[in-house]
Amino acid sequence: MDILIAGVGGQGIILASRAIGAAALKTGLRVRTAETIGMAQREGSVVSHVRLGATTAGPLIPRGRADILLALEPAEACRYLDYLKPDGRALISTTPVVPVMASLGATPYPLEEILDYLRNNIARCYFLAAPALAGQAGSHRALNMVMLGALTNLDLPFQAETLLAAALKLLPDRVHDVNRRAFQLGKQALEV
Repeated sequence: MDILIAGVGGQGIILASRAIGAAALKTGLRVRTAETIGMAQREGSVVSHVRLGATTAGPLIPRGRADILLALEPAEACRYLDYLKPDGRALISTTPVVPVMASLGATPYPLEEILDYLRNNIARCYFLAAPALAGQAGSHRALNMVMLGALTNLDLPFQAETLLAAALKLLPDRVHDVNRRAFQLGKQALEV
């Protein structure tokens, strides 16, 4: 299984990919990962390739081969859409991280057009208001955990509890309760 995780800096993409990799290793699967981090630590484009299984050749997912696109930001989903295979599934957070130039009015951020484009170009596309769920859990920083919880409904090769445990091992104890709630809210929000 190939999972491409896309978003912007500060959303927890690297932690999400490490949690998926650790959960897969725990169940005996071979794992390969690779990350590309944008020019800025905050709000620059970040993408992580996660390849699971015995036949995985290299760490980078070829274009058109990802089984799942997990996008924590809508424009980043568009940017990496060509990695998704024709019958692949996409799980996309609908809340944008508006670039500075767009927030200053210099360039547009056409959210509704972006969401329509994704809806019309992905056969199995699931949208989630993940930041709202993260806030409900107690912290907007738990966005990645909401998305990981929702991801567990897309036939992963390991149990949801294994992924949650792997993610919590990567986080300080003081934030476990919030992240556990965020994971469960994401899981409940997407039942396909």
